[in-house]
Amino acid sequence: MDEATSPPRERLSKAFVSLREAAVTLLAAIATLLAVLRIYPEASAGVLAVVLSISLARSHLDHGMRERLEAVLALPLVALVAAGVGFLLQRLPWLGALVFTAGLAVSIGLRRFGSRAARVGSLIALPFVTLLVTPYARPTQAGPLPAMLMPIVVALTALASVTLFQTLARRLRALPPASFVPPVRPPAQAEGAMRPEASTRMAIQMAVALAASFVVGYAFFGERWSWIVLTAFIVQSGNRGRLDVAYKSVLRVAGAAAGTVVALVSATQLGSHDAATVALILAAVFFGLWLRPLGYAWWALFVTLALALLQGFMGAPAQHILWPRLEEIVIGATIGVASAWFVLPVRSTAVLRRRIADALAALSDALDPARAERSADAFIASLARVEQVTPPFAAARFLAGRSRRADAARWIDALRACRAPALALIAIGTASPRARKAVGTARKALLDPPRLEAALEDLHAALVRATSEGACEPPIEAPSAQH
Repeated sequence: MDEATSPPRERLSKAFVSLREAAVTLLAAIATLLAVLRIYPEASAGVLAVVLSISLARSHLDHGMRERLEAVLALPLVALVAAGVGFLLQRLPWLGALVFTAGLAVSIGLRRFGSRAARVGSLIALPFVTLLVTPYARPTQAGPLPAMLMPIVVALTALASVTLFQTLARRLRALPPASFVPPVRPPAQAEGAMRPEASTRMAIQMAVALAASFVVGYAFFGERWSWIVLTAFIVQSGNRGRLDVAYKSVLRVAGAAAGTVVALVSATQLGSHDAATVALILAAVFFGLWLRPLGYAWWALFVTLALALLQGFMGAPAQHILWPRLEEIVIGATIGVASAWFVLPVRSTAVLRRRIADALAALSDALDPARAERSADAFIASLARVEQVTPPFAAARFLAGRSRRADAARWIDALRACRAPALALIAIGTASPRARKAVGTARKALLDPPRLEAALEDLHAALVRATSEGACEPPIEAPSAQH
């Protein structure tokens, strides 16, 4: 009964947490917006303030003080570099496109060098992406600080605002405490292997997708190139295999299409320069942030609506830009999917098997009586990584029925069922040879996928039995480090 009802409960809990996170993020964005507009009273600075606040809030929800200090040191330099790239995109577009593509590809390639390099890569990517949403524009109104400092001031103000509001929210228990997620190291590549590591392949895929998007955008769409590039980047970012990219592209197009219809209806009912429009833009951002964890299509819908309202507020008629923008989104999504599918492709089932392997390895460590310290943290973090790749497989099972990807969805179901008894057994602190043997059998079955579902089901049964037996036994003490 509990296992049957746990997914709806988890979704409800996720929705409540996401609601609070969205509220905190919106408050931080509004505070950043008001502070920046007092220094640079221009729309471009205001839009950059909101975009950076949202991006930093999503990037740092689980980070600690050390990561924030790293961001304080790195953001000014990265912001200046991004401003220079924005200048190149305006004055020397082909050179700007080359630098932009190389910068984002490098930011992905850094992942292979560990968690700290991956954080640096995220900071490198952040201002580059904001250039696509808020094209480079030099402030024309004089302010108390030189115009060239605008990106730095906005970035540091956004970081300070996000840090302040998230810290206050955690103190008030509106957000859960910041948690450290143990990094999962990718497996070492076999010596002499011909194919590059997954992170390298994804960096190459991103570079190809961006290069193709710039060529198509510059050659056929003139000033409207940015949405093609932005969409190709979005469907490629966080690439977890071909199926994930295809799934994300469908949601992106569907959400943007729905947002286009809503925005067109709204544009006929609202003026373009009143407070109601500003309130609707902020409301759209809030609902997009809230519902994004429940489905990427919601984010695409509300962001499309917010940007359409923003264009109308800045004087551009939404009716003239929305349908062409939807066309550009479809083209960018197609380019992103083609790159993922044909350029050094990464199989989604291989990604899933790797993450299941990480979860089973973490469970094996947590049940090992020879370890001085046993914790469920790594196992929980690994299960969360499996959940990240679940939606595409669930959609494939719904659409395709019996297929290899439907079999993969059942692997996920079987592993989910193991969560509750595994955590209970870890909490009891007893060691069951039968359960540990079942874990080892499941790990071996990863090399023979047709056997994996049955092996995970056997693991679930062994964990349930071990939990019921272990509740009646004293916990086994781990050997002392002195011995």
